[in-house]
Amino acid sequence: MTRSIGHLVSRLAVVVAAAALVIAVPVAAQTGEKISAPGRYSGYSSPIYADVVRISQYIPTRDGTRLAADIFRPAEDGVPVDDPLPVIWTLHRYHRATPLGDRLNTILDVAPELRDLIRHGYVVAAVDTRGSGASFGTAQGVFTPEEARDAYDVTEWFAAQPWCSGAVGMYGLSYLGITQYLAASAQPPHLKAIFPMMAMFDMYAFIYPGGVLAENFVLRWGANTFLLDRLVPAAPVDDDPDGALLHQAIAEHRANANVYALAQQFPFRDSTAPDGVTQFHIAWSPATWRDAINASGVAIYHLGGWYDMYPRDTLLWYANLSVPQRIIITPWSHNGRGQFDLGAEHLRWFDYWLKGIDNGIMDEPPIVYYVMGAPRATAWRTAGQWPLPQQQLTPFYFAAADSFAGESLNDGRLAFEPQESGADTYTPDYSTTTGKTNRWTDGYGGGFGYADMRPQDARSITYTTPPLEADVEVTGHPVVHLWVSVDAEDSDFFVYLEEVMPDGRSHYITEGVLRASHRALHTPPFDNFGLPYHRSYAADVEPLTPGEPVELVFDLHPTSNIFDAGHRIRVRVSNADAGNFAALVLDPPPSITIHRDAAHPSRIVLPVIPPE
Repeated sequence: MTRSIGHLVSRLAVVVAAAALVIAVPVAAQTGEKISAPGRYSGYSSPIYADVVRISQYIPTRDGTRLAADIFRPAEDGVPVDDPLPVIWTLHRYHRATPLGDRLNTILDVAPELRDLIRHGYVVAAVDTRGSGASFGTAQGVFTPEEARDAYDVTEWFAAQPWCSGAVGMYGLSYLGITQYLAASAQPPHLKAIFPMMAMFDMYAFIYPGGVLAENFVLRWGANTFLLDRLVPAAPVDDDPDGALLHQAIAEHRANANVYALAQQFPFRDSTAPDGVTQFHIAWSPATWRDAINASGVAIYHLGGWYDMYPRDTLLWYANLSVPQRIIITPWSHNGRGQFDLGAEHLRWFDYWLKGIDNGIMDEPPIVYYVMGAPRATAWRTAGQWPLPQQQLTPFYFAAADSFAGESLNDGRLAFEPQESGADTYTPDYSTTTGKTNRWTDGYGGGFGYADMRPQDARSITYTTPPLEADVEVTGHPVVHLWVSVDAEDSDFFVYLEEVMPDGRSHYITEGVLRASHRALHTPPFDNFGLPYHRSYAADVEPLTPGEPVELVFDLHPTSNIFDAGHRIRVRVSNADAGNFAALVLDPPPSITIHRDAAHPSRIVLPVIPPE
């Protein structure tokens, strides 16, 4: 996990050290003392199996489609044990197993924490989704009703096996996390608990945040899955030694839907397919399943990351479900990991729900989160509700510069009081970017690590506090109110929250975006923490009247960060994130004005947490 060079490296050392404190096991625990806390677990169950056997086979679904499965069973002397054990499985989009030279790369290589579960008496499995890997069928979209039915059928197939205790759980990250919510919505009787990590809630808000297409992610993810489905062979199942069945399955994959093409065809939340019925962003949005998930009663442990693609989504899942649940928000990016013991946390969860071991996990505060930049002894915090009840929603108003040092196009200030008059007029620079390794690129495996934001600040409008006299903790959902006028009918506005070091280096914290024509606010169909909600139906789009001020209100992705004393808080406004989002690029670029007077008080509202 990295945030940027320099300052972030020192922050990383704190994160790793703090995580190590969480997972350190006291000497007393080694003598049999029972310990159960986030990332720490001993004395409640024992690692009784030293061996594991992989079995790969097809599992039939109700419509006859065969899904390829890897099943890892605890073994003794190379023979699977007959003891009926709980099964924990995942519905896998990216190949349950891939040949690498003379060996296989399996789910146990990708998620080594699963080996600990097997040692403690669990069967672990990975199943290729229909239309992928070695499974038959076609993928007509993402998170479809067919996948939900498949999840039901596979769960019940596992439950019926003589080596299964009848208790089934699920695990997995990203797509493998989303399919867990999908499985719960299908309500298979034997699915008891799931552990989804970094999973989408609202499809439209991800693909078109603020009405702006996340083009690079959708394009690259679509290209990657295209290659996996058609050109990069998965491992065949055991009964297919010559790969004949695998080749038949791959032939069926050629009819898979083109997700990038679909995304381009559906620019609004209510865009309808040529059949006149299917609304892509609604029918396939995971948020649509929330009532069915609540009816399932499946226990859910949500895991998110402040630098992931889905920190808001993870919190929205927690807010909108009434099943037994917990949530932990880490300081990680999508593919980043600290030294937090995921194996211990999975084991705590599944021991409680699948084996009935009363380890106290459900007696703990339901929310665990990491405060970036906090002292190592206090970085992990707990809470009983979200947003935090002690938050103080503090407005920082855009103001004129005290002096001009050339840090940005305007060197504006952030002030505690509204300003009587003033405005900043500029021409947008469409080359501004968050770079090629950010929270979005990490989502498709493109890497993570933000560079110093100063080159971007210099081409943008910024508003910055003086050096802080004391540490300021911001934990929650920042909301920006931009009063703008544009001499064009539309423009995109990207807003970034940054932390500026004493030597001038500027570090990315979080971001939000809104296309001005999508500015209309509506009541959300789910609990949205009272944050601004842009429905983005086709009928909601309202072009700008050139030169007329309008207010754009939108939230930034949630964060938890301490802005250190002596550092500065900065808000950066730009009109593009080149290479990442399909922002509007007008030729010639329009003149844009950000208003900051008494009638048009542009500001950012930060959820400040007072010192204890």
